[in-house]
Order: sequence, then C-alpha cells, then structure tokens
Amino acid sequence: QVLRSVLLFPTIERIAQSPQGKLMTPLLCKLRYALYMPVYLLSFLPEGVKASLVRFALRGMKTYDESSITTSINLFSVDCIANVLYMASQEMMKVVERDSTTIKQNLKKLIFYYGTGDSWCPQQYYDEIKMDFPDGDIRLCEKGLHHAFVLDASREMAAMITDWLQHDLTKL
Repeated sequence: QVLRSVLLFPTIERIAQSPQGKLMTPLLCKLRYALYMPVYLLSFLPEGVKASLVRFALRGMKTYDESSITTSINLFSVDCIANVLYMASQEMMKVVERDSTTIKQNLKKLIFYYGTGDSWCPQQYYDEIKMDFPDGDIRLCEKGLHHAFVLDASREMAAMITDWLQHDLTKL
C-alpha cells in the first residue's frame, strides 16, 4: 500500500568504496573504541558548552537549524555514540551491492535523489543506476544540497518533496 518512497542521497550500495567510506571505514571498524573515552569525558561538560562545541563544528555551514544543536548534543553520550558507530561500522561492511531486483519490482513507486558532490554516494552511482533503470524517477540535485541536508536545508528539501508528491497526496 506504499504509494511512493523517496530515497534522498541513497547510500544503498558500496558505502565503504565511496570517497567518505574509504576514509571512515578504518575508523568505524577498527578504531571506534578509541572514541569512547573522549566522548565519556566530554559528556561531563555543561549543556551550554556542548552546544557551543556543536555550533563550532557546524560553523562552516551557511545556516543551520537550531534543532540540529539540540539533537547533536546527544552525541556526547557514550551509549549514543557507541550505537551510532556500531551501526555505521555494520553499514560499511554490509551495504555492498545495490538490490536491483527489489528496485526493479518497485521502480514505479521509487524516487531517487542523488547529490553532485556527495562523498558517501558519488555521482558515479547516480550515473550507473540511471543507466540500469532508464525509466526510473532518478534525479540529480542541481541545488548544491549536501548529504547531511537536515543540518541546513531541511525546509528546502521538505518543500521539494512535497512538490514531487503532490499528485500522490491528492489520492489520500
């Protein structure tokens, strides 16, 4: 009963082989335990200091949603960061091949949205899936949005998706 599924900057294949994956896989799979102690120590900082550290980390973004600060403060929890790093390490090892069979079975229900400068899901992956599924709704971002769009472009992305799904939404 799914009308449509939108895959934004879809990391559905070869994550460890992507530019960011090549950089992060050794850290996530072998060195993640070394991050637990610094995070544990940082967890004792006052909330205001944690918020300042997050703002400092996001300083390169033109804008960011203030809710990103509140949410990112959770990363100062050892339990949270351990879960995040474990999940990411599993993704590096297990998200290898694109599931073309499932894509083919559901192609009319899928919208893929790839970035031009996405280091987790390079444009090459867009080119290849577009070639394999020429009739699919497979789009390439022309707005310069980032993989982590939720930090600085969530409203813009929501507006785009609403436009894409307008016809489907009228069926509800």
